Formats: sequence, structure tokens, C-alpha cells
Amino acid sequence: LVRKAWQDGSVQHYEGEGGAEGGAERLLFKTLRDGSVQYYEGESGAERVVRCERPNEQVAYYEGERGAERLTRKTWKDGTEQEF
Repeated sequence: LVRKAWQDGSVQHYEGEGGAEGGAERLLFKTLRDGSVQYYEGESGAERVVRCERPNEQVAYYEGERGAERLTRKTWKDGTEQEF
């Protein structure tokens, strides 16, 4: 696991070999400054956001290709769900 920290306070976590700028590394998740964690799926270079867990225990789910992800559902710890 390779970790890359940014000046804005976010931290990206990669899997694989070759460096975050190229090669076989794939983005797994990104921790944002507010404590949210975005999870990614897809091949290296085509990773897309699939889920975002927020500090208030809200979870947002996304579908779509990289750059065109759209929010499809939100859930809360108390079992409440909202679909889009």
C-alpha cells in the first residue's frame, strides 16, 4: 500500500507497484480533510468513486464511469435510506 499526502490535507492510498504517477498502481481510497473516506473501484487510470463514508455516519453510493459518477443512494446509521 502506497500513501500520498496532498497539501489540501487529503491522503490517497494506492495498491500495486510503479508509483502513483504511472504504472500498475490503483487508487483504493482517499481520506479527505473533513474525515470523509471515498472508496474507488476500477483498473489503474480508470478508478471511479463508488462509495463515500462521512464522519456523520452517512454513506453515499455512486454509479457510473470515472468523471461521470452519479449519486444513487444515501444511507444513515439509523437505517434511513434515500434513493436518487
